[in-house]
Amino acid sequence: MNHFLGARIAWRYLRAKKSHSAVSAIAAVSVVGVAFATAAIVCVLSVFNGFRNVLAEGYSNLMPDIVVTPAQGKVITCVDSLLEVFSQDTDIVLATPTLTDNALVIYANREMPVTLKGVVPTDYTRLTAIDSILYPGGRFIESSVISGTDTESYTNSSDDFYDPDALASDPLGEGVVSVGVASQIALSGIGENLLLFAPRRHGRVNMANPVESFVADSLVVTAVFQANQSDYDDNVIICDLDVARNLFQYDNEASAVEIKLRAGRNPADVAQHLTKQLGADFHVTDRMRQQDINFRMVAIEKWVSFLLLIFILLIASFNLISTMSMLVLEKQTAMPAMRAMGMSRRMVGRVFWWESLYVTFTGGITGIAGGVGLCLLQQHFGLIRLAGDPDTLIINAYPVAVEAGDLLVAFVPLLLIGLMTAFIAAAFARSRCDNVS
Repeated sequence: MNHFLGARIAWRYLRAKKSHSAVSAIAAVSVVGVAFATAAIVCVLSVFNGFRNVLAEGYSNLMPDIVVTPAQGKVITCVDSLLEVFSQDTDIVLATPTLTDNALVIYANREMPVTLKGVVPTDYTRLTAIDSILYPGGRFIESSVISGTDTESYTNSSDDFYDPDALASDPLGEGVVSVGVASQIALSGIGENLLLFAPRRHGRVNMANPVESFVADSLVVTAVFQANQSDYDDNVIICDLDVARNLFQYDNEASAVEIKLRAGRNPADVAQHLTKQLGADFHVTDRMRQQDINFRMVAIEKWVSFLLLIFILLIASFNLISTMSMLVLEKQTAMPAMRAMGMSRRMVGRVFWWESLYVTFTGGITGIAGGVGLCLLQQHFGLIRLAGDPDTLIINAYPVAVEAGDLLVAFVPLLLIGLMTAFIAAAFARSRCDNVS
């Protein structure tokens, strides 16, 4: 009961008119300082959440739910066995092999290194949203018909090795190129033929005729895609799996098996289950872990910014301590009356302990509410715009996403600072009791 008596007296003191207007003004400034610092924490954390969501949405167009890769080596040799295992898993809707490796593309005397990814076209359109990021007028690839690996005809004659007419007269397959590839090779349009080269996997390099150390192939471009992510947009070409195997000289191998889960399944949980099932010979990664470096960078920047704002909040807490000291001195004349009522030094200190918490939490809760309000305004109206040409930007305004966990994180340091300030104020009030008669 005595404990709550101190809380009630502190609440009366906080609302009562002060004998000096400067004390009220300084207390108001302290509350505003805490409010602004807390609101800044909420806004900054929410902005980083927004950028993380934009990053995840961009990757989701071409990123499967789960990817299985070999723990050692470049390719999986037992692909058919893996596909049989996945076909019996009720959590998995689709599992399809892919083959990815580096190649060289040549077009109109321009060349660049690319990442060539071979896929099963009918599966890949179900696995990803590739159709949604194709430029208008293009279409995704169709399955290629390859009769008897014909690459030897491209490598036996050194005279025709770089002859576009000899290499591209009868393309074996189709491909879609990223916007970065199309830009760097100055692709004139859909329907153009690209020449692809990859080093032979077996045999020695013939220094007398180095061109014989390469396998060549050609593709006809059916579309250009833009995923708004540099990992895909810079140098990726997607083609039929058989074309990739033909160029890289593989039979039934694959560099990965990409998986689509049933709706409502948690990729992290399924990935953990598959890791236990497949053992140490394979790496199983869900969507977040596939781009772990990028998401980790955003998280690091988020929490470094949070720590910097905590220092600002600590600086604001010094104003709180000064404010509470002035409030104690301002009420020092009332301390003899408290003692006459039978209140001990500890109970007097408890009054100002509660008053300090009131001041701190008034500023903090106001800041959290204000920060959430600003974030909602930004989310719905885009008040703060990004600099740059709106036509070239993925988003035009700073993205925000308020999460309950971040509000709790913002409240924890506020609670610690409030308790620290309260104990200091209570100790100072107890010391002033000894100086009154």
